[in-house]
Amino acid sequence: MNVRKRKSPGGRLVLLLAMTAILAASAQDWVELKRSIREKFPTVRQLSTQALADWLADTNRPAPLLADARTAGEFAVSRLPGARRLDSTAQVKAAAASNAQPIVVYCSVGYRSSALAEKLQQAGLTNIWNLEGSLFTWAKEGRPLADGQTKVHPFN
Repeated sequence: MNVRKRKSPGGRLVLLLAMTAILAASAQDWVELKRSIREKFPTVRQLSTQALADWLADTNRPAPLLADARTAGEFAVSRLPGARRLDSTAQVKAAAASNAQPIVVYCSVGYRSSALAEKLQQAGLTNIWNLEGSLFTWAKEGRPLADGQTKVHPFN
């Protein structure tokens, strides 16, 4: 695995969370990871992978903007169908049709996307969710990835 050094002090925490998610063997580890993310970002609404799958399947409901908060390298390896790589407040605001457009943000495990969701709320966007468990949970449940992708890696 080739892991690049990050300039931000939070980069090590993100790497630690991603590696924890990869190496976690028990469901209890995932429960604890999700709990810690909820505690760190209490104002961010969490959306289950099942709820997102149901939403995307509902043709009577407008589809949300799917914002992938991961790096370009991660996005190239795997992503949700229809997702756009939007890893900053400015990018998401530019892509959103309005401040009220439904937006679901995700990353590998949910930490980076929760941080971005919190920033989006602070910037005045009102219809924001974090995909709880993010891409790892989505893929683990056998849900589809874009372009027939079959593998999920947090780093290239």
